[in-house]
Amino acid sequence: MSGSQGVGVAQPKVLVVRGGWEGHQPVKATELFIPFLEDGGYAVRVEESTEVYADAAEMARTDLVVQCVSMSQITTEQLAGLRAAVEAGTGFTGWHGGIADSFRASSDYLHLVGGQFVTHPGKEPCERQGEQEDNYLPHTVNITALGREHPITAGIEDFELVTEQYWVLHDDLVDVLATTTHPTQPWHPWHRPVTCPAIWTRRWGAGRIVVTTPGHSLDVLEHPSVRAVITRGMLWATRTASAS
Repeated sequence: MSGSQGVGVAQPKVLVVRGGWEGHQPVKATELFIPFLEDGGYAVRVEESTEVYADAAEMARTDLVVQCVSMSQITTEQLAGLRAAVEAGTGFTGWHGGIADSFRASSDYLHLVGGQFVTHPGKEPCERQGEQEDNYLPHTVNITALGREHPITAGIEDFELVTEQYWVLHDDLVDVLATTTHPTQPWHPWHRPVTCPAIWTRRWGAGRIVVTTPGHSLDVLEHPSVRAVITRGMLWATRTASAS
């Protein structure tokens, strides 16, 4: 689904929901992708809070939710509205803490997305300066066998990043398109390398969910492979997407 919509084809509606921790620059980050959506024929609505999730009529009209809300809270009514919409076919996607670390206190939200950020290991303690860069590590995002065949990641090779490397807890209902491995280091308490999902999809009722964990800063979101995954994920998750 790209380019202009054809005659007689309903214009897909995307709801961009942003907010939470300002360190993830939710406004600037989402603005990187709104032109892509508009150029693709989407009708874009932007909301600065999750209150819209409790509007059943609006959610029923929404074909895709792009969420960039980190370390925040959500009400029971708002979450119920989001879950119901996804189950009925609304797509749901986002990146980094905007989807994988949105509402830590809500087990029902974690159940919906299938994975939760728990840490991003840092540099050796003697090298830390008290800045965000203390947690920027060189690491590889490895495309899985499933990912090499999936429309979101097909044709994308393993790629290197120097940014936060997310460690997530997850369940078996996720379809993992890419992983990243945390090595052992003398200053860390774990005793063997740990491999975590870096990109995954999830089917929830009639809806499709896509989570991309890279995306801490604007430069990472502009990395060609990261941007390709996020934009392809938007298309795949959209209610009218035809990709399997």
